[in-house]
Amino acid sequence: MRPDYEGGGLVNLVASLVEGLGAAPPAPYAPLAALAPAEVAQARHVVFLLLDGLGHDYLIAHGAGGALAAHLRGRICSVFPPTTAAAVTTLLTATAPQQHAVTGWFLYLRELGTVTTFLPFRPRWGGPPLDHFGLSAAEFVSAPPALDRLDAETWCLLPEEVVESAYSRALTGGAHRTGYRDLEDFGSRIVGLVRDAARRRFVYAYWPEFDRLAHLHGVGSAPVRAHFETLDDAFGRLLERLRGTDTLVVAVADHGFVDIGPQEIVHLEDHPALAECLTLPLCGEPRAAYCYVRPGAVRRFERYVTERLDAQCELHPAAALIEDGWFGLGEPAPRLWERVGDYVLLMKGRWVITDRLPGEPAFRQIGVHGGVSEEELHVPLIVAHC
Repeated sequence: MRPDYEGGGLVNLVASLVEGLGAAPPAPYAPLAALAPAEVAQARHVVFLLLDGLGHDYLIAHGAGGALAAHLRGRICSVFPPTTAAAVTTLLTATAPQQHAVTGWFLYLRELGTVTTFLPFRPRWGGPPLDHFGLSAAEFVSAPPALDRLDAETWCLLPEEVVESAYSRALTGGAHRTGYRDLEDFGSRIVGLVRDAARRRFVYAYWPEFDRLAHLHGVGSAPVRAHFETLDDAFGRLLERLRGTDTLVVAVADHGFVDIGPQEIVHLEDHPALAECLTLPLCGEPRAAYCYVRPGAVRRFERYVTERLDAQCELHPAAALIEDGWFGLGEPAPRLWERVGDYVLLMKGRWVITDRLPGEPAFRQIGVHGGVSEEELHVPLIVAHC
């Protein structure tokens, strides 16, 4: 499945919010059909909740009778790849990966000659964040923050441990940032930001715990189900506490999940002939891996993948995915070409592919995302007026 950027996707939701909050719409992305900018414009305050990892299918399967499902307006499509690094950057820049060029957890920065984990803004091999050396994450994102353009006082509510991270500082622009400790504090701070406002406010609030638990235990696990029920109850209490404030609450996720077993992992170390074809470690995501191939090994690489890994993945020239609109609409950022490698391994079924740098821990995730299954691509659109 190819993502929807033409009226039914995450980037279109941001277009509705941006236009409804008084800024110019982010061409070439039309507003979301399910949430018109006029609906956003009518509210005094807007609270945007990002519930990391809460896929549409999960909400349908487990949310009956709860507050989140009661305000479900429909499902929308994430970006490609459907993963936090790409999708959150879309939410904070009002552009698709086609323009912002943040294309996955592992991101090759040609300017530095290294593969990074971009959200922590560290080299993949470890060490301190790159801002310790005077670098700004903003230098490596090809689109500016969208929050600076809004005709509203903007606030970002983030976990205490990341509120002043290099990524947070770069992507939230001039917005006010504040941290929270736990779910109770999360809700209380949202209510305080709305009720204490002297003028119109836009509050971006990020909740990561569903995602963390799903990676660790699997999205189908009991810990994830227990957390979802707690989160659902907290959402209902939040709406009650905001009643009468003329606030539009919009909740969405960045991606959904699928669960895998150990037999569904392709370890690159088990395929040394394939590894020898590559000039860099795998980039992107375990469900959508970017491969940088040695010029003299292109045919050998193609033959190995199509003959030995045909049951596990599809092989796509990266340029073809860009030209076919997988990363977005319009003119691609020049950096995009260098950040998706020469080929993309798009994993079939529930397969993942991983490699391992010296000293790097083994891959142990049960819940994964980044592929193009319905469970991963589709996220819920939840809208409530308070």
